[in-house]
Amino acid sequence: MSVNDLEKYDLCVIGCGPGGFAAAMRALDLGKHVCIIEGGEIGGSGVMWGALAAKTMWELAKDYDIAAKVDRGYRASGLAADYQAVRNTVIQAVQEKQNQMLSQIQAFAPQCWNGPGSLTLKRGWGAFLSRDQVEVTDNDGHKEEISADFFLISTGSKPNDFPDIRVDQKRIINSDGILNFEKFPQRLMIIGAGISGCEYATIFSNFRQTKVYLVDREKQIIPFEDEDISRFVSDNLTQNNVDIFHSAGLKRIIKHKEHLEMVLDFADSRSQVFEVDAALISIGRTPNLAGLSLDRAGIEPNAQGYLETDANCCIRENIYAAGDVVRHPALVNLAEMESRYAVKHMFGLDQRPIYYSNMSTVMFFKPQVAAVGLNEKMCRKKKIPYKVAYYSNALLSRAIAMRAITGFVKIIVSDDEDQMILGMRAAGPQASNTIMSIATLMDQGKGIKDALKTTHPHPTMSEGIQECLRLLLDKSIYKSRAFPNQIKIRSWRPDG
Repeated sequence: MSVNDLEKYDLCVIGCGPGGFAAAMRALDLGKHVCIIEGGEIGGSGVMWGALAAKTMWELAKDYDIAAKVDRGYRASGLAADYQAVRNTVIQAVQEKQNQMLSQIQAFAPQCWNGPGSLTLKRGWGAFLSRDQVEVTDNDGHKEEISADFFLISTGSKPNDFPDIRVDQKRIINSDGILNFEKFPQRLMIIGAGISGCEYATIFSNFRQTKVYLVDREKQIIPFEDEDISRFVSDNLTQNNVDIFHSAGLKRIIKHKEHLEMVLDFADSRSQVFEVDAALISIGRTPNLAGLSLDRAGIEPNAQGYLETDANCCIRENIYAAGDVVRHPALVNLAEMESRYAVKHMFGLDQRPIYYSNMSTVMFFKPQVAAVGLNEKMCRKKKIPYKVAYYSNALLSRAIAMRAITGFVKIIVSDDEDQMILGMRAAGPQASNTIMSIATLMDQGKGIKDALKTTHPHPTMSEGIQECLRLLLDKSIYKSRAFPNQIKIRSWRPDG
């Protein structure tokens, strides 16, 4: 059978988000014939509604905020922000990435490519007929059956619903409806102070067109991080004119013609009513598994609604899963890594186990915060003795030159002779780039003496890492005695 007549594929990928796309390309590397099924947006939430769209909006908001500053020796006149213009720029960025993905798929389509392997895109929704066959239904209702040796489920996730609150994607929205506004809302209440909620609070407050209220049930925002990180993010949001309500929950929303009436309940048994123009529900995400007919393939999600896989990303026999449908952090880089790993296992390539511990993340706040490895909460829970050093960006020449001294580097090491690097948190300009030097060393199992073999260029933000490491060896250039608020070091042991 020729490539053009293929009815059976080596691999069928259900979902063309970042993970599914990465899997298809890895299988193509191995000379496999791949069918990609996607009924929605190419790139999935990672491109259209999530990482790329949100971060494009964050970059625009950051630039606007910098342009609006009046403490740098210049003042921009006639500065204005138009939501439709911002929206169009975001959509342009999204379409640019989608077109790149589509162009690559087309370049290796059977009718265009005679080399080993191929990529075939089926626009429609996949549902299992058996463990080796799926049915694809397009938007016009036409059906087609696809057979494959292996299947990868990478259908991503969708925003969680709030009980008894209907999202209309007009005034009451989730992250999927963020581009539906016709103009900047004058007053916006965000329900949920996790990473996504805090990112959108940063975006809208940076544009300086919207009064933002941020509501969360926890006592601190970003509750999984250490208190100093949460406090740092909270303080900066407050300075950006965001009102934060801790230990509060949304009781109900009453729609009026000109506004929404938001009723909040607080932990101390009081209630408070707010009038806003729009509400953003940001209370986590849930796997996209509806319509897949998983039972026909002998698969059932767990009690939390996720697919359970083994160490090789395999659910059972020839069916694998990766990304948001598996209960790991909903990160693009994690979905890509798991998807590529699954393909390698399907086709018998040697590989080392996936190592989740040193997966670095970036939180796009003001300023951005990057994280890798353990934090202090995790170390204490695991009863790991540790030392931690904190070095403020205020002492870095590059940060001073940028007039952006808000931020720090915080490094945690084992409290023993080896002083192995356990984790790092960084906040400030370029934090997402500087953290990778430590992530690489952690993957290699290096200690701080190995890390200090490299001299960082000057002036750069990465010098904060260098000085923080020197601080742990009592060799830093600037000393905590002179700058007790900017340089700190402490230790913790389970025995006190």
